[in-house]
Amino acid sequence: MRSSNPVFSRRGFSRDNGYAGFNAAPQAGGPAAVQTGNPYAGTNPYAQPTQQMHGAPPQADRMTMDDVVMRTGMTLGTVVVGAAVAWLMEMPLGLAIGAALIAMVLGLIQAFKRKPSPPLILAYAAFEGLFLGALSGAINERFEGAPMQAVLGTMAVFAGVLIAYKTRIIRVTQRFYRFVMAAAIGFVLLTAVNLLFMAFGGGDGLGFRSGGLGIVFGIVGIVLGAAFLALDFKQVEDGLAYGAPREESWLAAFGLTLTLVWIYLEMLRLIAILRGD
Repeated sequence: MRSSNPVFSRRGFSRDNGYAGFNAAPQAGGPAAVQTGNPYAGTNPYAQPTQQMHGAPPQADRMTMDDVVMRTGMTLGTVVVGAAVAWLMEMPLGLAIGAALIAMVLGLIQAFKRKPSPPLILAYAAFEGLFLGALSGAINERFEGAPMQAVLGTMAVFAGVLIAYKTRIIRVTQRFYRFVMAAAIGFVLLTAVNLLFMAFGGGDGLGFRSGGLGIVFGIVGIVLGAAFLALDFKQVEDGLAYGAPREESWLAAFGLTLTLVWIYLEMLRLIAILRGD
């Protein structure tokens, strides 16, 4: 089963491709740190010279939480509609794999664009939904109810990470970011190696799709997805705090959708392994 997040590098909210959170924060010990007592406080990465002199930009041009919720709802809704179409039409897995490849290409294009493109993001969501619907239908034929269990599990992870983030049980720092990125790169590389062994050696490759090793690998994938959710929440929080442009809410929706798809796929794989022979 596929397990990939095409934007695991996480550009984040930015002006001129700079990160508005900890990744682009000024060095510790700067003038703002002395004034506020916060070692990572600094200037607003979105502020223009005229804004610094004459005040903040108009509120109407800034991203709000409502914008993030609405765009995320539209993107996830497109995924759900695509999944329902593929499920009801019983789309063959061959076509579903093609849809997954198209979704990956669209995701990579958006990942390297300087600005978010709503049509591109929604197109990604539609093709990703087709893949998820066909895959979920195939899994449901063998393990009835597994897709619904995966959906509930994904919702539980989302709620748990959100609560942990809001209560500061999870603190997103530079060290947290570097650790998650290193773990994600290792995870993706292991998945790629496993696919190569499956393609040329047959069977289950390195054994990441069954047995005890498959269970451990699935749990690691879900934990990584939860960590990416924390990074997503941090980016939204920073975007709101720094007054990110309203269009950046599409980037928030894109990142959250990617992460939730990652978690759902890992959850679905884990459930299939646990319920398998």
